[in-house]
Amino acid sequence: MLGTIFSIEDFAVNDGPGVRTTVFLKGCPLRCQWCHNPEGMSFEKEWIEKKNGERSLCGEDIDSADLAEMLLRDEKIFRLNEGGVTFSGGEPLAQSEFLFDVISSLKGRVHCAVETSGYASAGVFEKIAGISDLILIDCKTTDPETHKKYTGFDNGPILENLKRLCASENKFIVRVPLIPSVNDSRENMLALLGIIRGAKSLLGVEILPYHKTAGAKYCMLGKTYFPDFDVNAKPNFTDVFSENNINCTVL
Repeated sequence: MLGTIFSIEDFAVNDGPGVRTTVFLKGCPLRCQWCHNPEGMSFEKEWIEKKNGERSLCGEDIDSADLAEMLLRDEKIFRLNEGGVTFSGGEPLAQSEFLFDVISSLKGRVHCAVETSGYASAGVFEKIAGISDLILIDCKTTDPETHKKYTGFDNGPILENLKRLCASENKFIVRVPLIPSVNDSRENMLALLGIIRGAKSLLGVEILPYHKTAGAKYCMLGKTYFPDFDVNAKPNFTDVFSENNINCTVL
């Protein structure tokens, strides 16, 4: 089965436990204003032009069996370092059949994590979560209006999938990209806490502070970076999670 990826990064950090390889799948339904990987938004291949005028095509079609074979070459390294493979994007669940095919080939041999926005149908989400060893799910904001304003879409499906994880045996980590004046309020963190508190398979919460370098790639794609928030503001963070015996890490 063919899928489209735009990058494979070896020795990735902060994408799950141990030494990992992260595969970035192309295409995402959301349009987060702070997206650090704008080349992952479109499902189509795109030209990227560097400042020196050098151009390269972003996006590569690859067969699921070929990708699995490539990843399995490092099986011993992953095992020795308690690592594995993480699928990110873009939104990997947007290529769910391809993703399922690859993970099925790795299952039992390589630890597989999926980093997702959670924006997918219940069926797709449960199918991928059920075969994965770890889910890294973003929760940008619990407020539907704020979510729609800054991502273009309602967060209803995301929150429902998060609740499914909380009620499941699937190991997961909640990730919060901390955006100044958007989702950095104590109220938002408390609302998230209310959803995940008591989840038996929750490994913890990871906070990803906003970096101003987020907009660096847009010009190379011929796009303009114009977030509707103050990129120079310092986000606030109140760790309500550790206060409630939930492991919380700021990356």
